[in-house]
Amino acid sequence: MYIHDTAIIDDNVVIGKGTKIWAFSHISNGAKIGNNCIIGEGVHIGINVSIGDGCKIQNGAQLFEGVKIGDNVFIGPCVVTVNDIEPCVVGSWDDRFQETFIENNSSIGANSTILCGITVGENSLVGAGSVVTKSVKNNIVVIGNPAKYLRMVS
Repeated sequence: MYIHDTAIIDDNVVIGKGTKIWAFSHISNGAKIGNNCIIGEGVHIGINVSIGDGCKIQNGAQLFEGVKIGDNVFIGPCVVTVNDIEPCVVGSWDDRFQETFIENNSSIGANSTILCGITVGENSLVGAGSVVTKSVKNNIVVIGNPAKYLRMVS
């Protein structure tokens, strides 16, 4: 395991063997990161986020509370996940909170936004710059804003 001197690691964090965490990343309380992962520079991993084995989270990605990531997932640079279905300043966040699931062997392209309450299916690919507003089935490629079916994964 390697953790850069500038990384912030909160309490009750589990980091697997062989995982590398690069500069200026923040791993929040209760997060779990599997074995042999790479967490790039400036990544935010929120409270209780779960990341499986063999994942690569590129620079600047923002994975907020409620995100569950399977094994061998690629998260491109500056990907953002959200967890509040109707964000606003007032009211109880608990009523709006929703989890997001990114399943095994999927890839999320750079600068994509993944809304909460959805699942990105196994072996799927989200094209760069996409905004994912609905769940993505297994083995397909989606692109655009909002993300739409392009083709099956080859």
